[in-house]
Order: sequence, then structure tokens, then C-alpha cells
Amino acid sequence: MSDETQLPAVVAAAGAGARFSYEEFFAGIDSANTRRAYQRALHRFLEVVENRGLQLHEITPKLVSEHIDGLQAEVRVKRGEEPRFRDASKPMKKLHLAALRHFFDVAVKRHVVMLNPALSVRGPKLQVREGKTKGLGVKQAKQLLQSIDVSTPVGLRDRAVIATLLYTAARRGAVAKLRRGDFHTDGRQHYFQLDEKGGRQRTIPCRADLERFVEAYLVAAGPIDKDEPLFRTVQGRTQRFTDRAMSGEDILAMFKRRLKDAGLPVSFSCHSCRKATATNLLEQGVELADVQNFLGHADPRTTKLYDQRELGVTRNIVERIGF
Repeated sequence: MSDETQLPAVVAAAGAGARFSYEEFFAGIDSANTRRAYQRALHRFLEVVENRGLQLHEITPKLVSEHIDGLQAEVRVKRGEEPRFRDASKPMKKLHLAALRHFFDVAVKRHVVMLNPALSVRGPKLQVREGKTKGLGVKQAKQLLQSIDVSTPVGLRDRAVIATLLYTAARRGAVAKLRRGDFHTDGRQHYFQLDEKGGRQRTIPCRADLERFVEAYLVAAGPIDKDEPLFRTVQGRTQRFTDRAMSGEDILAMFKRRLKDAGLPVSFSCHSCRKATATNLLEQGVELADVQNFLGHADPRTTKLYDQRELGVTRNIVERIGF
């Protein structure tokens, strides 16, 4: 695999227009995660093109189709074992195809190639009715919050972070980016100003208990300027907060530790909070459109993937089988 930080040789050989298209393509992707995933997919395909001695304008739909059909994914193995591969999953193939389609769309607009060779390629059929992430149940969410020892500054911080995940349905990346000024009040109640996926911003009212949790943490953390990180790391085991913000990975690692301490499955993730909140609201009769707006989804079909109510129906049915 070629170095993903370098310009692929096939693009470099195609001239200034191709290089400009390449840079424009990635510059137009807001999400850092999507950018990395698309870059890996595009570089993987362009390495195949280079190995075949082809140029960008010589790429055909047949080549794209063969590449997508034959995609392999590396299987995780124990340290020291030889790497093994399996047929790539349908979601992975669809992601790779989407990356190629979008890149060649830009290349066509910039007259680097005449036609998009990925446009007519059919991806694998995939019908998703439920997202992979499992949501916490109401009792589990309460158990998690109540299990945290809040006699320490770190405990106060962790309770505030997890409660923010639950009561705002924010992604961990958005919580990690919060500044002190993003937790603000209009004199009547507090709000969170969240910088979400895709550059979207959401203003979420802060419920009373969450406000208390955050205020208790702020007392322990000491004065924080409005432009400084809200949730901070600590110096080792000292319980003293640094000036550095908790990253998304820091929040995930903390969440896993708290799950373990609470006796809950560590297979849950921070996103389980978001899914639990969506399901809980739908169970209470909140309209799908309102939940969609709360989560910041552009498409109601995405919100439906967060709805776990059908799992209960399915369990009730199978329990009635009379064998």
C-alpha cells in the first residue's frame, strides 16, 4: 500500500489538473473520519491502477467493478501471526465505491477525465433496518451514572461527561470540542452549543440535573476561561486538571472504564448513549421528526436506525414459541 500522505503516482502523472482535482476532492470533505476513509479507499484503487500500468483516463467501469467485487479486508490476528484476509463486507464495498464516484465526479468537472468510470458500477445491495451500535437501556444508563464515585474531581468530571452524552445525544467528538463558553446561560436556563459532524451546530437546552452535574465539575476544576476546553484531562493520578482538552479517544477510554466499574458490558460505546436517548424518546411517544431534529439527522431513515423498539417486539415473539 502506498503512503496515504503522498500524492498517488497516477494522479501526479496526469498533470496539474489532476493534482488540483485530488486536492479539491479532499478539501470538500468536512468530516476528518470520512476524509481518512475515502483517502484509504482511493489510494487502494489507484495503486491497482498503477500496478496495471494504466493512466487515469484509461480507467474503465469494468476495472472499477472488478476492484469493488474483489475487495479484501484484513482479519485481526494475534501478535506474531501471519495476516489473514476475508471478503470485504458490503458496507466497506459501498464506502469504497462512494469514494471513487465522488473523486471522479470532481475529475470530470475539472476535465481531467471525460466520463466517471465508477458512475455506472452497481454496488452490493444492502438493506439496513438497525444500526450496529447497541443502545444502553434506561436502567443501564442510570446504573452507569450512579456507579461513579463523585467524591473526587475526576468522578465529577466523568459523571458530567457521560450525562452530557446521554442528555444531549451528542457524539463524543462534539463533547470533546466543547469550550467553557459553549456551556452558557441566557439568565433563565443553560445551553450547550455543540459543533457537530459535518460542520453543523446545535444548541441544546441543558436539563436541571445535567446543569448541576456540570456546575459541580466546574467548581472542582476551578476557573476556566470561555475559550478554554470545558472537559479536561488530569495529570496522572493526581486528580489535578491540566489545560488540555479530553479528546474523543480520551472520552471513549473513560467511558469503557466506567462501564467496567459499573458491571456493564464494555461492548457498549459512547454512541450507545445517543442511541439509547433516541429510543427512549420514541418509546415515550415523541414524534420521529422531533427526535430527528434533536439528533441533528438530515434524513429520517438515519434516525430510524437508532430505534431499538422492534427488538422488544422480536423478543416477545420468540419467547412465545412453544417447543
